[in-house]
Amino acid sequence: MKPIVERFIRYISIDTQSDSASDTTPSTEKQWELARLLTEELKALGMQDVTIDEHAYIMATLPSNVAHDVPVIGFISHFDTSPDYSGTDVKPQIIEAYDGKDIILNQEKNIVLSPDYFEDLKLYEGQTLITTDGNTLLGADDKAGITEIMSAMQFLIEHPEIKHGPIRVGFTPDEEIGRGAHKFDVKKFGAEWAYTMDGSQIGELEYENFNAAGVTLTFKGKSVHPGYAKGKMKNSLLYANEFLSLLPKKEVPQYTEHREGFFHFYGMDGGIEKTTIKGIIRDHDRDKFDARKALLRKIVEDLNETYSDVAEITIKDQYYNMREKVEPVMHIVEIAEKAMQELHITPIIKPIRGGTDGSQLSYMGLPCPNIFAGGHNFHGPYEYVPVQSMEKATEVIVKIAELTAEKYA
Repeated sequence: MKPIVERFIRYISIDTQSDSASDTTPSTEKQWELARLLTEELKALGMQDVTIDEHAYIMATLPSNVAHDVPVIGFISHFDTSPDYSGTDVKPQIIEAYDGKDIILNQEKNIVLSPDYFEDLKLYEGQTLITTDGNTLLGADDKAGITEIMSAMQFLIEHPEIKHGPIRVGFTPDEEIGRGAHKFDVKKFGAEWAYTMDGSQIGELEYENFNAAGVTLTFKGKSVHPGYAKGKMKNSLLYANEFLSLLPKKEVPQYTEHREGFFHFYGMDGGIEKTTIKGIIRDHDRDKFDARKALLRKIVEDLNETYSDVAEITIKDQYYNMREKVEPVMHIVEIAEKAMQELHITPIIKPIRGGTDGSQLSYMGLPCPNIFAGGHNFHGPYEYVPVQSMEKATEVIVKIAELTAEKYA
């Protein structure tokens, strides 16, 4: 437990927030600090072919220790943290033998991590939790995943009696802003399949995610003195509000769960002459996803017909459901499921209500299911991770490597 905690705290102490407004890769200069540290640690562990490219993508190899041919597999995590909440000066708190009661994160600000609100806390009574101090996020998304991969590689190097085939490790920037896989060199990585260690609750095993698109609408108006505006003024704010009012009322994030998709508009900026609104579309089902895009275009078409050319819409697909690419190679999910079962972990197989690097990588030719990393309440001050979950995730990586070598013996 102690080495895992020390490694995790070492990583979260480095601020690696990404920035969607930047057009560089990585999107922030500060991501380089952890990237360089990880590169040196991989070398110190004894990993081979350790590389870091001009965009901070890190790759390394643990060579096979068996005589027979085994497919190359990979494990991938991202080192950036969300721009949604501060990642500067993270001060973790270690709660040993959690008693199942409220955890005071910040007395001064009255920030309380309570099982009455965050019910998952009840799963970890008696365990060791790492929390924030209420001023920052923690960074378990996804420095827990990096900790687990590094710890598993160290364990395999120190225990050569555990047989495994060739393993590739990859660490990426900018996943939190949807660009983690954009410059990932799948050919250079050279694995037949991989696993992202980027899930939440212990036992999670995911090979479905949303189909995703970003939406931008621009509404055009005409400003006239309001005292003399009859028949002349066109208020773009009202057109934008009318557009929003025509969307299905219950198909928004706060009313949906499981495989239910949604529309989510999160920003509006404008005045009488011009108003812009931004949003996203999400759905696991590809046909429903396409229907959602068609509905938005139809609403815009109707508004333009009613008010004479007042709206423009741009829809850009962001990523697709990896299930389409993973189902033909379901043995890679079955290996992970068996690994958990042999470690007495109950697999929780469910769709991701979001996306991971794995969703994009699967469409780039690297099928890539997602495995739990252990953290909860990502992207905010209530984030926490049970140390025992990180330990179990580390064991799952080792067991997957072992089972893959056995399968191809």
